[in-house]
Amino acid sequence: MKKYLSLAFGLCVTMAFTSCKSSESAYKKAYEKAKQQELAQTPAEEAVEVAPVQTAPVQSAPAAATSAVVREEKVTVVSGNALNDFSVVCGSFGSQVNANNLKNELDAAGYNAVVAYNASNNMYRVIVSTHPTREAAAQAREQFKARYANDTAHPDFQKAWLLYNVK
Repeated sequence: MKKYLSLAFGLCVTMAFTSCKSSESAYKKAYEKAKQQELAQTPAEEAVEVAPVQTAPVQSAPAAATSAVVREEKVTVVSGNALNDFSVVCGSFGSQVNANNLKNELDAAGYNAVVAYNASNNMYRVIVSTHPTREAAAQAREQFKARYANDTAHPDFQKAWLLYNVK
């Protein structure tokens, strides 16, 4: 009888120690996964082109309009107007509530923001403007970044990027 009692006690102790695992929440795991996906998809920093000093004024297109990196994704509009081919993305969220909060803030600032959903990455993209051409979108991105250049409340706006909506 003592053998069975000690065997059962030993089995209970073994099960108690082997069933203890780290208690990471599902939210933290999902956040880490989304953060890794964002870091993996972040485009490399763009090269800065230095133009030589000219004595006469010359009208030219900004360098960023031709060298802007464009990410291709298939997105569907969740809230806002329809999208053109090229869009300026200023925020990405795993939560639709957070994306809608930023959209509302941008709408209050005078933009016509759109929230789009990328099903393959399970991410909500906040689009500040949408354009039919890459050049127009690149110019709009530079204007958006310039507007928020010294804004400490939105430092991530300087990382705004271009999206080509794959149909």
